[in-house]
Amino acid sequence: MNPARDITALVIAVLALHLGVGAAVSRVQTPSSDGELRLAYAGAPETWPRPDLLPGATFAEFAPLPPPPEPAENPTTPEKAALGRRLFEDPKLSASGQIACASCHAQELGFADGLRTSFGHDRQRGRRNAPSVATAAWATSLFWDGRVRTLEEQSLHPIVDAKEMAADLPVVTARIAADPSYAAPFAQAFGSPEVTTDRIAKALAAFQRTLKPRSGPYARFLAGRADALNDQQLRGLHLFRTKAGCANCHSGPLLSDQKFHNLGLSFYVRERQDLGRYDVTRDPADVGAFRTPSLLNISRTGPWMHNGLLPTLEGVVAFYDAGGARPRPDPDQKDDPLFPTTDPLLVKRDLTPHERADLVAFLGAL
Repeated sequence: MNPARDITALVIAVLALHLGVGAAVSRVQTPSSDGELRLAYAGAPETWPRPDLLPGATFAEFAPLPPPPEPAENPTTPEKAALGRRLFEDPKLSASGQIACASCHAQELGFADGLRTSFGHDRQRGRRNAPSVATAAWATSLFWDGRVRTLEEQSLHPIVDAKEMAADLPVVTARIAADPSYAAPFAQAFGSPEVTTDRIAKALAAFQRTLKPRSGPYARFLAGRADALNDQQLRGLHLFRTKAGCANCHSGPLLSDQKFHNLGLSFYVRERQDLGRYDVTRDPADVGAFRTPSLLNISRTGPWMHNGLLPTLEGVVAFYDAGGARPRPDPDQKDDPLFPTTDPLLVKRDLTPHERADLVAFLGAL
């Protein structure tokens, strides 16, 4: 509860009734000044101007992050999370003994790695950008293609991936078990010093559930700090929800619909081809579709897109302003059932240079 914000919202509602507009001033869709815009966003998110959405969009109102969910079979404890952090930073989990989970998910880089795509075993380069794991606890599916649904499953995939850590699970489990300094932490976390692959996965998952994005101006604004966003950032917030169309896919506490969308960047039958979700489902409708990432702390986790193609937020905004990429089939591809179709939620937006700058300013506040 925020008494000051509640009083402000009440004043807005009373003013609206006094003016005879039949709805709170905060429902105004096109505020004509910064002052009017600030008034429109003075209340709780449910009183803000409604988002402009296209058919097929799934929207949840903006909100602070709730406590992270956790499975009953793996409750988070301080001891388990501490063990998970140690394992997350331990290169013993890799075949070479030189790569840790933290190699691609560094805290200093928003739990990403700042590279277009990551380097792994024998300096092999992966085809996808390392997403931040700072919001992984809230994700309903994980990896860009959504191949797993739990952090326990996710934790083991990079360890065995031939281009990432390239390890064999029994080997790395035995390696951790052979380190006497791990006996006490495993006993504290699980009740006995036994090291198993399942316990390694559970500890890694428990650690990741303790992570959260750094609190920025947007989080403080949601908490009731009306001055947390400056005028430019507030204009960007309004554009995000309206003219720019971002809220069609980015909403709710995570600023993600947790769905999969084709942005036109699959490079179908080209050198950089990545079919995304299709590789998991084999559904032709999923060709080139990738999971919508959370935008919290986005300014800290570039470069962006599933392949790290865009190095600046200005470029990201320009890409979406143009309606994404729209590859056209060659004559011999016109009847190809797998030729990808760009998601209809992406349309040309015709933002002005000032509006694009406002939107970038808002993204920097997340």
